[in-house]
Amino acid sequence: MSTYREDALISRFNRAEAGTRFELPHDFDIVLLDSLALAEDSGGAFDPTVGPLVNLWGFGPEGDRSEPPAGDDIAAARARIGWEKLHYDAVEGVLEQTGGMYLDFSAIAKGHAVDRIADHLVARGVSGFVVDIGGDLRTLGTRPDGRGWRIAVERPQPGERAIHSVIEPGDMALATSGSYRNYFRDQGRTYSHTIDPRTGWPITHDIVSVTVLHERCAMADGLATVLTVLNEEEGMAFARERGLAVLWLVNTEDGVQERMTPAFAPYLEEFGN
Repeated sequence: MSTYREDALISRFNRAEAGTRFELPHDFDIVLLDSLALAEDSGGAFDPTVGPLVNLWGFGPEGDRSEPPAGDDIAAARARIGWEKLHYDAVEGVLEQTGGMYLDFSAIAKGHAVDRIADHLVARGVSGFVVDIGGDLRTLGTRPDGRGWRIAVERPQPGERAIHSVIEPGDMALATSGSYRNYFRDQGRTYSHTIDPRTGWPITHDIVSVTVLHERCAMADGLATVLTVLNEEEGMAFARERGLAVLWLVNTEDGVQERMTPAFAPYLEEFGN
């Protein structure tokens, strides 16, 4: 599922000719189904076909860029994306390349890998662990000293590593999506690596970090991206309607402020900062 590896199934699909059919292995099938569910539920704020835009803006395997692309190029990339355009037979597990479709699972595949490793450990009788892949986490049980695992949420400050708060997630998964690490600047404007598939442009609102707690790390990973793409008002409504545990860190005139759903608040209230 890595677009940086030419031999990966996702890369072979992305460069395949129209009409080529792929029988999907189990893991790829699960990630695709999760991605399509998130895409439908979020109205396209999450879209596994966003790859052409990610690459165009310089945040994919095709290399960096230092200035925004031309409007015509953005329009051409947008014409290639759209999760509804995927031809997928879920019963047979067969995905067809319809021509020019480019999948990108970078917003969910790490979380799925965390889940697979965690499930493997549970199956082997391991009763306490933290699995961490690039900041996507899943915890179970306790530390060797009997106390709960404590996870720090990073303060979103470019060029600095600092702790904003500490939570104890229990037997849960956690993922954070941020716009403050991976970006480029041109003529005084910052362009985030988080692309809104609905517009073709990087997000421009004041959300700098979103942390989601969920039973499955794949969903925590994907939902963190959804709630980074949506603005603060849209995201809060989305999360509240679904009972999600979410913490936002938002730039304001008074500095970085936190917002959270009722489902997230107990983790901070009980365990402290």
